[in-house]
Amino acid sequence: MKVLVETSARHIHVSREDFEVLYGKDAQLTNKKDLSQPGQFACVEKVTVVGPRGEMALSILGPERAETQVEVSLTDARKLGITPPVRESGDIKGTPGCKLIGPNGEIEIECGVIAAKRHIHLTPADAEEMGLEDKQIVSVKVGNSGARETIFGDVVVRVSKNYAKAMHIDTDEANAAGLSGEVYGEIIK
Repeated sequence: MKVLVETSARHIHVSREDFEVLYGKDAQLTNKKDLSQPGQFACVEKVTVVGPRGEMALSILGPERAETQVEVSLTDARKLGITPPVRESGDIKGTPGCKLIGPNGEIEIECGVIAAKRHIHLTPADAEEMGLEDKQIVSVKVGNSGARETIFGDVVVRVSKNYAKAMHIDTDEANAAGLSGEVYGEIIK
C-alpha cells in the first residue's frame, strides 16, 4: 500500500477575525498556489510569528478557518522559544500562544501553536480499498534500503470525502529521513 509523502513546511491558518486585524477589514486571501488537498492553497500573504526567543515569517494557508493555528516544526519552535505539543490540526485547546504581526496590526493568540502530528489524508474510497479507518494509527516506511531508510510510526489516518490521498510530515521529519522530490511510502498496519 503506497502513499505519496509530502513535506508540510511551517505555516499558519487564520480566522477571518484575526486576518482582518492583521491585514485590514476588507482584505482577502490571495491564492499563490493550489496545494494537493482540494480547496487548500498557499497564500501570498504572510504573518510574522513572535515567540519569547525569536520570530519568523510564515505563509498563510487558505481558506480561512474557524480558529487561528500556527504549525511549526520542533526546530522552528526552539528558535521561537515555544514548546508546542504534537497534535492533529485543529486540536489547539491548551496549546501555547504567540504574537502575530501583519502589515495592518498585531494580535496575541492565547493558544494555537502546534507541531503537526504526521498523518495520512484518504478519501472514504481510498480508506476502504486499503482496509484503513479514520483515526487508525499506522506506520509508513520511506526510502531505499540503506541510505536513511526510515519507518515513521504513530501516523494517524484521517478520512474525509474532502481529502486527496497523501501523507504529510514536517520539515524536521523529511530532513531526518533525507527525503526530497516526489517520495512514496509503504503503509504498514
